[in-house]
Amino acid sequence: MIRAFILMTGLGLLAACHSTESRQCAYHDDPIPEHVILTIQSEILDEPRTIPVYTPPGYEESDDAYPVLYMPDGGICEDFPHIVNRVDALVSAGELAPVIVVGIENTFRRRDLTPDSQDESEAQIAPIDDGATAFRAFIRGELMPQINSTYRTSGQTAIIGESAAGLFIVDTLFRDSQLFDRYIAMDPSIYWDNHELVRLTPERLPVLSGLGLTFWFTAAGTEDIYPHTDALAEILEQSAPDDMSWTYDPRPDEDHYTIYRATEEDALRWALWPATP
Repeated sequence: MIRAFILMTGLGLLAACHSTESRQCAYHDDPIPEHVILTIQSEILDEPRTIPVYTPPGYEESDDAYPVLYMPDGGICEDFPHIVNRVDALVSAGELAPVIVVGIENTFRRRDLTPDSQDESEAQIAPIDDGATAFRAFIRGELMPQINSTYRTSGQTAIIGESAAGLFIVDTLFRDSQLFDRYIAMDPSIYWDNHELVRLTPERLPVLSGLGLTFWFTAAGTEDIYPHTDALAEILEQSAPDDMSWTYDPRPDEDHYTIYRATEEDALRWALWPATP
């Protein structure tokens, strides 16, 4: 079986610095966009967390408030550069409204991004005791308040991620639905816990009603994943709340390592806030 993990009180702001560093990253050779680094000492996670932040063109000259796109796997040597470069290009082209992007650099990725599991075999690749709940508590209770107090934010939020981050995003959609307004998941590893998340979707869907959420997701030809994303799409087709905007855009010709970059532009255009005329 393929495992796709190839996968305000007490808040301390330790450091903040502007950076245009040309740091070398083994994971990619993307240009590093201009950004600020925040370091937050998390009491919830009991560790410091590194948070790269991008602000859109015109932010410094404006008094406007901006939506925020959050991203797990959001370190400078992770997915932050290619997502920010894409967002910046779409904003500059007038195709997206300006948005702040907040990355969350990993420390113990598989702990933070996975819910609990009854499948003991999964303990070989990740903790199975629901680290995702603590990670969500960090985002809600420490990260978001810091971002909202440091930047001019509109209260509109989105989240984007792939693989285990995609699992976290779909899990959050159902377990803490109001944490974000817009959810984007590429090749989410929802085989986790014997695809319990999908099996519970019909009974969880009512909690999404009345929230006006947006959900975009895709799957590559990853044999452990696409049967479950297909099943999730079928359930949504039958029972999604009327006020929920969602789309499933499978890409069977892509693989788990190409799906993020192959779909990010379409996902951002569809799911984020359009530029105003």
